[in-house]
Amino acid sequence: MSTEIRSADRPTRPASEVPVIEVRDLWKVFGSRADEAVARSREGASRADVLASTGCTIGVRDVGFSVARGETFVVMGLSGSGKSTLVRCLSRLVEPTSGQVRVDGEDLLAMDAQQLREVRRTKMSMVFQHFGLFPHRRVIDNVAYGLEVQRRPKRDRRDHAMSVLEKVGLRDWAMHYPRQLSGGMQQRVGLARALALDPDLLFFDEPFSALDPLIRRDMQDELVRLQREEQRTIVFITHDFAEAIRLGDRIAIMKDGEFDQIGTPEELVLHPATDYVREFVTDVPRERVLTARSVATAAPTGSRHTVSQHALVADVLPGLLTDDGPVDVVDDDGHVIGGVDRARVAEVLGQVRR
Repeated sequence: MSTEIRSADRPTRPASEVPVIEVRDLWKVFGSRADEAVARSREGASRADVLASTGCTIGVRDVGFSVARGETFVVMGLSGSGKSTLVRCLSRLVEPTSGQVRVDGEDLLAMDAQQLREVRRTKMSMVFQHFGLFPHRRVIDNVAYGLEVQRRPKRDRRDHAMSVLEKVGLRDWAMHYPRQLSGGMQQRVGLARALALDPDLLFFDEPFSALDPLIRRDMQDELVRLQREEQRTIVFITHDFAEAIRLGDRIAIMKDGEFDQIGTPEELVLHPATDYVREFVTDVPRERVLTARSVATAAPTGSRHTVSQHALVADVLPGLLTDDGPVDVVDDDGHVIGGVDRARVAEVLGQVRR
């Protein structure tokens, strides 16, 4: 067994916990009697009851969370749960009814149109499910569009666009038109266009859901790779729990406009807070989510083999099955924090599945 195994699938949590986004008491109500709808909802009325009594639809209900610098925060929910409305509220593409959205400490909801445009141009970018590429512009000019809006010189923006296309593996396609590219390649162009502005904050609204499964997996790989290299702050919307656990440092499960639970993939699998969350995690392959740290015993085994605390159980198991002895688990500084053997893995996986 190698002396250290790390998860190749999902980025580790960022070292910095300074919030880039802080959301407090956020509401979005569609309809003319929004104040009454909020009051009724606060009194405990269901979404359906509010709609029947006021004619208003509650898109986002009393949502609060924060996102650390360099973190990938995934909002996962089924159709109609409010997740796309939420991410549009974060950038004010949809105006919230009430609440606070702070980006680097600045209240987005208090900004005038000019201030908001400046934040969108310099701090944030958004990638949608539908690519939204200009069919009459070549790939390089699609990627450089945001720089053009910023009035950057043509040579400068083309050079920068080319460097971003290099990152996403499309340098050789720079002079082609979108119609000449596959769906996955077009989505890479959309990603490159967002990255070209060098934003601190990226919003993804189900960007891969329209892609074929294999292309979707490739795009997830691409995002994981870029996030490892650049550590942007990301809010990612998806209806696919497998995608959520693959990409997210933390995941919020959304239902009827509000969050049922926020936690790491491990926390959701090991400690689902509601029956709704429990349904999502039932069929998740636990060995692809749980890490060595989560299954380790408190006492070291004294083994000469060690694995990283971030190693997935799936990556540790082959060594446990071929070697006679257990392994010790080490933290990021190389200190032993516990041990793992076959019996312990079988025990934890069996408990989780029951």
